[in-house]
Amino acid sequence: MANLGFVGMGVMGGLMAEKLLGKGHQLTGYNRTKSKCQPLLDRGMKWADSPRAVAAAADVIFSSVTNSEALLAITDGPDGIVAGIGPGKIYVDMSTVSVATSRKVAAKIREKGADMVDSPVSGTVATLQQGKLSVMVGGRRETFDRVKPILEDLSQFPVAGQGNKVTYVGENGLALVMKVATNLNLAVQMLAFSEAVLLAEKSGIARQTAVDVLTHSAIASPMV
Repeated sequence: MANLGFVGMGVMGGLMAEKLLGKGHQLTGYNRTKSKCQPLLDRGMKWADSPRAVAAAADVIFSSVTNSEALLAITDGPDGIVAGIGPGKIYVDMSTVSVATSRKVAAKIREKGADMVDSPVSGTVATLQQGKLSVMVGGRRETFDRVKPILEDLSQFPVAGQGNKVTYVGENGLALVMKVATNLNLAVQMLAFSEAVLLAEKSGIARQTAVDVLTHSAIASPMV
């Protein structure tokens, strides 16, 4: 059981926190709207009054926020994660933010004797609930090795033999680059799928039939 912290309890963040609690970890959390955390508090999560308090209480601190501005809001200032973190601790940011912003935050974290990895995910609420998140990690290899078992608790595949998908991709910021590459592929894939459905429909095939064939063909994917 690890002593964890979590900042940012939106839809994905809240589900991640719930999964960590379900694995038996001790969890201290913070969110701008405390009421959204009530189900987690009812399950045993401890409440902290600021991101700084979360960082002070936990050994490994997670966050999941909407963008770069939100990341700076929870990390900087007298109540931020940087102010509360200390030597030996690890900060895992699972947000999709700019590479430059993430690296700046990592530099500040390391000045405090702690370390940071960027760890965006590829997936949706459904894939998270099914244990099928793909997790990318950028940072120091030794730090990745320390947090990998915890990240695997978020991405355990229920199918025997399929394994966990937590991948180390390189130095800080590179996991975010990998997330951009993934999102680019998703956009192209959806465009191609739509064109295929349109071709079939214009040729006289019912849309529902075309979609059914495509989603059970070689091009099927979680995205499609």
